[in-house]
Amino acid sequence: MKLTVNGSDVYAYTGGKTFNPTQPTLVFVHGVLNDHSVWILQTRYLAHHGWNVLAVDLPGHGRSAGTPPSSVEDAADWLIALLDAAGLPAATLVGHSFGSLIALEAAARAPARIRQLALLGTASPMKVSLALLEASLHQPMQAIDMVNRFSHGLLAPPPSSLGPGTWVMGGSRALMRRVLASNTAVNVLHAGFKACDAYRGGEAAMDSLSCPVLVIAGQLDQMTPPAAAQPLVARAKHGRLVTVPAGHDMMAEAPEEVLAALTHFLTK
Repeated sequence: MKLTVNGSDVYAYTGGKTFNPTQPTLVFVHGVLNDHSVWILQTRYLAHHGWNVLAVDLPGHGRSAGTPPSSVEDAADWLIALLDAAGLPAATLVGHSFGSLIALEAAARAPARIRQLALLGTASPMKVSLALLEASLHQPMQAIDMVNRFSHGLLAPPPSSLGPGTWVMGGSRALMRRVLASNTAVNVLHAGFKACDAYRGGEAAMDSLSCPVLVIAGQLDQMTPPAAAQPLVARAKHGRLVTVPAGHDMMAEAPEEVLAALTHFLTK
């Protein structure tokens, strides 16, 4: 599905279903150097079980044009503009890593429009090591390798991840290289990490919310370990923390557990 947001084309994956305005809508936001495809295993199921699904490519990523956001705040404003472009008076936001901060800030800026909020692989603050920031700027391929070592907790994810024989870490590395190469104007890896590292509004944003909040953390996550999400969980008025047996790339490493947590949250 193509939308026009702030004058630029934006791609949103719909799970293979036509958008139905009578159904509730879930908007999925990916993390640094990813695209909509990281949500494939969850969104396709949800799209065929009663929800509209819009898994977006952030500006300057994947199939979306425009300038990559330089801050969480700018990305949150873009996400609210996307709701306008899709004609959505209200939606549920689901974000992973950088996308979790974007979803959280957007919810705080437009609380009346957010029914529920799900944050995966989140942290407050989401500090990025100086070594990784430097590598993302000067040696992005090395940074991609570093991120993938830190993001995966399982040597052999279950067959349900992407099918028997799938190399989850290799697939993630290939995706990041593809997204980096697709934008020659801006180093989206460094821009995304800088935005994560600079954001300090998470706790204030959570304080302002009254909607139900789900936080999903990977038990083996070295990028955003479960303890790093606790400041946000503690501040949520209607919050719940679920841990899954995976690293930061939990949507691929523990797809069934992530889907079960989301489905329970959405239907309770």
